Amino acid sequence: MSKWVYTFGDGKAEGSAAMRDLLGGKGANLAEMSTIGVPVPPGFTISTEVCTYYYTHGNAYPAGLDAAVAAAVKGIEAVIGAGFGNAENPLLVSVRSGSRASMPGMMDTVLNLGLNDRTVIGLANRSADERFAYDSYRRFIQMYSDVVLGVEHHLFEDALDDVKRDAGVTQDTELSAADLRALVDAYKKIVAEELGKPFPQSVADQLWGAIGAVFGSWMNQRAITYRRLHNIPESWGTAVTVQSMVFGNMGADCATGVAFTRDPSTGENSFYGEYLVNAQGEDVVAGIRTPQHLTVKGKTKHGSTLPAMEEVMPTLFEDLGKIRTILEAHYKDMQDMEFTIQQGKLWMLQTRNGKRTVRAAVKIAVDMVNEGVLTKEEAVLRVEPQALDQLLHPTLDPKAPRKILAKGLPASPGAASGKVVFTAEDAEAWVKDKGEKVILARAETSPEDIGGMHVAEGVLTTRGGMTSHAAVVARGMGTPCVAGAGEIRIDAKARTMRVRDVVVNEGDVVTLDGSTGEVILGEVPTIQPEMTGDFATLMGWVDEIRTLKVRTNAETPLDAETARKFGAEGIGLCRTEHMFFDPKRIVAMREMILARNEAGRRAALAKLLPFQRQDFVDLFTIMKGLPVTVRLLDPPLHEFLPNTEAEQEEVAKASGVDAATVRAVVLQLHESNPMLGHRGCRLGVTYPEIYEMQARAILEAAVQVSKATGTSVVPEIMIPLVMDKAELDMMKAVVDAVAKEVFAAAGVTLDYTVGTMIELPRAALRAGKIAESAAFFSFGTNDLTQTTLGMSRDDAGSFLEIYRRKGVVEADPFATLDQEGVGELIRIAAERGRATRPGIKLGICGEHGGDPASVAFCQSVGLDYVSCSPYRVPIARLAAAQAAVRQKQG
Repeated sequence: MSKWVYTFGDGKAEGSAAMRDLLGGKGANLAEMSTIGVPVPPGFTISTEVCTYYYTHGNAYPAGLDAAVAAAVKGIEAVIGAGFGNAENPLLVSVRSGSRASMPGMMDTVLNLGLNDRTVIGLANRSADERFAYDSYRRFIQMYSDVVLGVEHHLFEDALDDVKRDAGVTQDTELSAADLRALVDAYKKIVAEELGKPFPQSVADQLWGAIGAVFGSWMNQRAITYRRLHNIPESWGTAVTVQSMVFGNMGADCATGVAFTRDPSTGENSFYGEYLVNAQGEDVVAGIRTPQHLTVKGKTKHGSTLPAMEEVMPTLFEDLGKIRTILEAHYKDMQDMEFTIQQGKLWMLQTRNGKRTVRAAVKIAVDMVNEGVLTKEEAVLRVEPQALDQLLHPTLDPKAPRKILAKGLPASPGAASGKVVFTAEDAEAWVKDKGEKVILARAETSPEDIGGMHVAEGVLTTRGGMTSHAAVVARGMGTPCVAGAGEIRIDAKARTMRVRDVVVNEGDVVTLDGSTGEVILGEVPTIQPEMTGDFATLMGWVDEIRTLKVRTNAETPLDAETARKFGAEGIGLCRTEHMFFDPKRIVAMREMILARNEAGRRAALAKLLPFQRQDFVDLFTIMKGLPVTVRLLDPPLHEFLPNTEAEQEEVAKASGVDAATVRAVVLQLHESNPMLGHRGCRLGVTYPEIYEMQARAILEAAVQVSKATGTSVVPEIMIPLVMDKAELDMMKAVVDAVAKEVFAAAGVTLDYTVGTMIELPRAALRAGKIAESAAFFSFGTNDLTQTTLGMSRDDAGSFLEIYRRKGVVEADPFATLDQEGVGELIRIAAERGRATRPGIKLGICGEHGGDPASVAFCQSVGLDYVSCSPYRVPIARLAAAQAAVRQKQG
């Protein structure tokens, strides 16, 4: 027979902290505290398996649960010495949710359950405090009616205000017992009027109503949204913990509070928290009364005149301090604790690993190693890799007011303010000619917008997802970006953008929060990042532990230098096409495209050669002998030509041809599905002179830097979009022939390697054959995901969220690697490639290279490196260290 209910209290428990998946964080930690001797009110936890059963059986409970709950209630009665529903000596309980992942405030809670018109009199007599009893009853009616019965919360607040006004008082605590009795009658009348039936008097009905409400709250909208934002699977479910009430609102010797064993904002090793005398827990968090500080230090720091717990209840404060020490030593982490003091006795209601800022997380991890609490390996597991973004980019001042215009996807972290412009050309002009800071707002960006994106403080798009062009390029540049803000309608001709009735004109100031996706009207102050000593210490341990190398995706000196500053160990992807959009080069590039024969193309390419060579000289110099993987030209040629007639006429004039010729070439190059069209190595096979020029630029630059610096430069030349060994062989022959010429002319010979991107399913399946010619594989997971799933990363945003909600996918496959499909192809390619060439170098260079879950997958497959945008290098380094630790732990 299945066990559905687990009891705790009186110094023993049926569960433990290790049973978090079954009992939820709250239930597991209450059991653990009870076992180690911390004073915990007795109770029981209904497991997450019941939640799963509840939702798979039409909101029904498993057989035997009612008997198990009844038996557990009897157990609480025996420990407390009170009876559930007993009119003379009533037992009251709380009913709370508890998922294995902390979801603060997202699900429902009911306190003071077990009160009715009879038991409230017994509570008044037992406590000798009629006011306390009726205060508890009115709180229960309001909370139960809101959470379980669905009666609007404000109706009770209005009634409370009426009673306070009639009594001539402003604070709840000033109401008399008679006032509260009248309020209870008013509350019951509200319930009867709203529901057409009286407030439930059966304590058993109350209990099962609350249990059902907590299970039901697992699927409320705020919980669903929280799970989506924090990647918490719906299948986990929640547990329900039923626990004997202890009362912080029985008088001046009672209190309730929340405490952190360390400061969650700074990480400082000092007791931090708030409490209220004569109150219940919701009073502290709801802001109904102003909480008081636990410590004199906290009171002084925040300029409070209210007495600290350390002053008012010194003995109990000392007891709480001892429990602080016990719990932090036991859990080896900063704890977030809830406590209640009832008539001079301290009770612990909850402990959990405390939420903290990333700055605090880093400090706490480093301090705990220095204190001998944690090992370095344990410390690196304590910091969330994605959270490091907060340390690397400016952030909005949390104290500053903000007027949110719209919300999109947090595509590139950081915060920026500037005047809105709607074209890349205007962005460049406003910055260069007017010295303005600008935000570039576009429906979507294209490679032609790179100049404007480069000078903009931030980028906003109304279409596209987390791996759209705007997102990828902005992340690479460390520029804040909000993508896919679909509420916004941009009218580029009118130079306006609109959200419902709000119109933003060109030149109006907006602020982007790339970490939350918020678009804000006006300028919001920012806080600049600081690289602390603790951060450097932690990252030093990270590099000692990890085995996976971390490179960067970079093609500009700024990107390369930024990545080196963040610890990149080479360049895993240099996208040469980005180099051609510079105004000095685009003319020659277009000449090459418009040329009618090979001679014309070669003449145009000769103009591009010096620019390309200098690009690689700069990168090789910055990288100082670290590996640099250069991807030869990949996108289709039409991307370098304009679409509008006016721009086509400008190109014609600059290229010395008529506009009709330009339009004809644009029409000729048009493709229905360019992602699968004439691009990648297909360009090289068709026009080998393009790859010849690029190979020459790479190898001449390598020779030049080697001679100038004495550093060994070993270029890795990557052929994109290969589907067959024959393509790679043709392109490798081109590179080898150029190398022979360059080395002969220079009088030196350098090592270089030729490899390929695996970004087509066929290439993954034929990896064994392709490895006969390829010295390395770099998995281009952006395109490999598109071609495997048959899904466009720029268009999938319109339905991916629906797929997530319906359980088709757990996460955006363009943000987190699809391990079952794309991952299986990577495994196959790695195994077959190594079978042919045991020493083949393997890495990934898609956006997944900076995603912690994807990095862990790369560790499991045994790849040599991951490559990501410069600002994600620290994230990938930490994720790689965590993956190595977890792999070692098994």
